[in-house]
Amino acid sequence: MDFLQRTVVVEDMVQYKLFLLQPDGSDVTEERLTHLAEEILVKFAPLLVQYIWQNQPFNLTYHSEKGGVPAHIGGSTQFGENVEDEWFIVYLLLQITEAFPELAARVEDNDGEFLLIEAADYLPKWLNPDSSQNRVFLHRGEVHILPCPSKFSTVGFSKDVVPSLSQALAELCSHPHVCQASPKICSALKKRLKGYPEKIKTGLHQAHCFIPAGIAMVLAQRPQLVAHAVSAFYLRDPVDLQACRSFKIFSPETRVLTSVTFTRCLYAQLLQQQFTSDRRSGFTLPPHSHPQYRAHELGMKLAHGFEILCSRVRLPSSEPDAPISCNPQWKRFLESLKKNDYFQGELEGSTRYRELMRSAEHFFKQSVAFESSALSPGEEILLLMQNGHPLNLEELKEREQQLPQEDDDSWLEITAQDLDHLLQERTGGRADAASQNCSLTQPTQQLEGTEERKGEMEHIKNEECGYSLIAVSQGMKKFLDTMSSHEGAEVPWDGSRQSFNFDPNSMASALERLLGMQYGKYDIHNLGYISTSSCCSIFFTGNEMEELDSDDLDDDDESDKEREEETSGDTEQNGTETLNDLRSYMDQMDEELMSTKIGQSFTVTNSKKTDLDNSSPHLPVNSPPTQGGSEQNEEEIRPLDLDVNLVTNLLESLSCQAGLAGPASNLLQSLGINLPANSDPS
Repeated sequence: MDFLQRTVVVEDMVQYKLFLLQPDGSDVTEERLTHLAEEILVKFAPLLVQYIWQNQPFNLTYHSEKGGVPAHIGGSTQFGENVEDEWFIVYLLLQITEAFPELAARVEDNDGEFLLIEAADYLPKWLNPDSSQNRVFLHRGEVHILPCPSKFSTVGFSKDVVPSLSQALAELCSHPHVCQASPKICSALKKRLKGYPEKIKTGLHQAHCFIPAGIAMVLAQRPQLVAHAVSAFYLRDPVDLQACRSFKIFSPETRVLTSVTFTRCLYAQLLQQQFTSDRRSGFTLPPHSHPQYRAHELGMKLAHGFEILCSRVRLPSSEPDAPISCNPQWKRFLESLKKNDYFQGELEGSTRYRELMRSAEHFFKQSVAFESSALSPGEEILLLMQNGHPLNLEELKEREQQLPQEDDDSWLEITAQDLDHLLQERTGGRADAASQNCSLTQPTQQLEGTEERKGEMEHIKNEECGYSLIAVSQGMKKFLDTMSSHEGAEVPWDGSRQSFNFDPNSMASALERLLGMQYGKYDIHNLGYISTSSCCSIFFTGNEMEELDSDDLDDDDESDKEREEETSGDTEQNGTETLNDLRSYMDQMDEELMSTKIGQSFTVTNSKKTDLDNSSPHLPVNSPPTQGGSEQNEEEIRPLDLDVNLVTNLLESLSCQAGLAGPASNLLQSLGINLPANSDPS
């Protein structure tokens, strides 16, 4: 894997590319791709025009073939603190590839293939950051992953091979159905995108603000400029605040009450900033008890943001920009808008028609012909004020009585229960799968009647299952029974595991290689047990006994044959002596550990079956001496209660964490087990 070939993506920036799939690679010309970009932007203009971007808008431009990347259309968007911009772009790409099936899209950010991160629980085992390069595409509205060849299909590339983009696109074009991702991966992505496109409107927040009349006029024409103003205020520095000592552009004496549309991210950024304006600025706030204190505070902060933007314009252009009608692309773009019913049947010249036209012109400058438009936000604000209608304070004052109602901002407040609910939603599939396999120890009262009561009964069952000590014991057993590798332990999310198969011959062969002795002719059960108090245990998991990965086991077949010939005569005698020596060592270790803290740390019971789990295994161990006990009791072998020891140690670990994150709580939560807080002070 050549890491130098990977594309370096700036932090908080998403890059997207749209490739034209052609079986023979023909007809991939600049004219064709440019025309496709215009068609895409026109078709999705109703969504894009009303969207308020955090930093940069969605854009598509032509990119010629370079560095092994075929010619394509694409762009990049810096989403900053609002990650919803990134997921909205993913939604757009899915809709684009569904509307234009001849296109395939790739999208990545500084985390790489972040779509795979969202569906990490359902990825095939061979797919990892090293083997996923140039394999993940969005095509026909679904996620596609180029597979690895198998005995059932030869489609795809080996996991050790990094296909070029041309090879990957050719494979995707030839076998789109084979390359489609599994339903679980697709559903995980759709779950993250649930709510679009309605989520665009629900993600907005309208608030009343006392702002200078000039800002109110600018926002009436360009609502998207509020994002640049909030960002300028949020990222202000002492140099920026020097321009706000005396407001030269937006005088505080012209303040009016108006409704401003934010995104939730922008509103939270503006509201949560603690800021006191300079006394020389002229912005004075009423007392906190004033009913419109928040409107005054928000307006003061927003005015500082607009003033900072305009102060950064050092040399404003004295020559007006060329009209947009001079751009040869504008006429074709406008005709496409009319064909797609962008103006919604509004009469030309009406107020609504002019508003839609202004939005379309700005969208054209920013997304279609943005290279020719080098205006900064501050320059655009000054230009709007220069070319706008004269301010009419009386008219703006009259509009204060007709403002729409503010949106409720209770979504800013989140309780501990709400946070747990959000975390449950993010890991709901894991917790639910683990909860389905645990047993209930307490009977639940039967609830009958309405659907609400059924939901309440299900909620009670889930709580009891999560707090059950049996769930703790069984969850740990399932965790130990799952297959793991050198890359780490795998948590059994779905709780499903195939039957355990044990091959005595493979076990004997493995021990022979490890110990350098031949146990193949002996019954594996003659080895006896390995003492738990000696802290020696061997776990074998999976459906088949696989070859051990240690380099020490890779002996040549010839060496095995020679050693077998040399020891064939003394096999039985050496094996018997070795077994006796092994038992002797174990007994001696048990005797030495009986009087130590290790031996006393285990809990033993006199009962044959425990209360936690009647079917739990009992390994014989030498019990530690008890006070007042006889010598016979000291040497007595009692059953070891594995469940009690397990739960006791886990509860002690949780108690030592004192409510903080730790290994015990992380392990239990990954198994879908949530234990209540320790309310016992003792």
